[in-house]
Amino acid sequence: MNVPLRAGVIGAGFIGAVHARAVHTLGQDLAAVAASTPARSREAAAELGARAAVDSAEELAAAPDIDVVHICTPNALHAPLTRIALDAGKHVVLEKPVGTSSAEVADLVRRWRDTDRVAAVPFAYRFYPVVREVRDRVRGVPVRLIHGVYLQDWLSRDSDTNWRVQSGLGGPSRAFGDIGVHWCDLAEFVTGQRIARVHAVLPRVVPVRAGVEVDTEDAALLQFETEQGVFGSAVISQISPGRRNQLQLRIDTPDTEYAFDQQVPEVLWMGGREETRILHRGDPALGPDATSRNLVPAGHPQGYLDSFTGFIADAYAAMRGEKPDGLPTLADGARATAITEAVLDSAARRDWVEVTPG
Repeated sequence: MNVPLRAGVIGAGFIGAVHARAVHTLGQDLAAVAASTPARSREAAAELGARAAVDSAEELAAAPDIDVVHICTPNALHAPLTRIALDAGKHVVLEKPVGTSSAEVADLVRRWRDTDRVAAVPFAYRFYPVVREVRDRVRGVPVRLIHGVYLQDWLSRDSDTNWRVQSGLGGPSRAFGDIGVHWCDLAEFVTGQRIARVHAVLPRVVPVRAGVEVDTEDAALLQFETEQGVFGSAVISQISPGRRNQLQLRIDTPDTEYAFDQQVPEVLWMGGREETRILHRGDPALGPDATSRNLVPAGHPQGYLDSFTGFIADAYAAMRGEKPDGLPTLADGARATAITEAVLDSAARRDWVEVTPG
């Protein structure tokens, strides 16, 4: 029987709680939590069910009695804390963006590759069973078009604000850097096609929030071409009322359009000229990869927390020497940074820009 890994979570907001829940669900040891202040760390340890509170993020990242550090802080701290954790010999689960510039990320990747540690990045939408089914069905089939949206509404009001709206804490891109990279990662993961060049505009429609000038975008309108010559588009928004977390990916092939909607994760929509079919998670027609990710029988919905837990399960399996299929790593985080920088460059130049290979 495997001895539970000792996990430390840095950051106690929404996503930190999601990480902590996954650790508990998998029967691992939530050994410690660190938050913004020593007092908040003690509160968070009690709230999240950790054995101990640590006064500072830096102390937890280097703690000798921790095997894996989960970094769930504001974006500007991601790379510095990862460097500390890797230097201390820890495995890392690192929220994206993994850094705030390509130079910072390149340095981080070099440091990671000099170790034997796992550095996993939560592109957790890869872990829905229906997503794995789409991937199996479109691989080896000509792809004609890739398109979709990722829409949220949590910043739709002028009075809505958050630390992410300021580039000093969140990095130079907000809507695209926060959620657009999830859409692009999913599109590349499912189709096996890498985005080669982009044309983007980045509207900032609410320039002042709660009396503070905003220097990041509210939305992104993206056109792209893959290395294989397939074109696509995506609309990314954090200002679309009523859209809580609508990630939709559509892939057009000669005979079928496949559509996945994260808010309706139990079904795969398959459109055709003669008929439109709906495949449900748990149906006997699902392939082995999708079926292996069914946690409960058909008719008992699985959702985001289940997929996130699946990501953590695969990350911890990799830390024990296994090689799970499709685990997103720091290399995928660096890929997201490269696409984000191309999007920013394109919006500034109002022209097509090549994505730096990596």
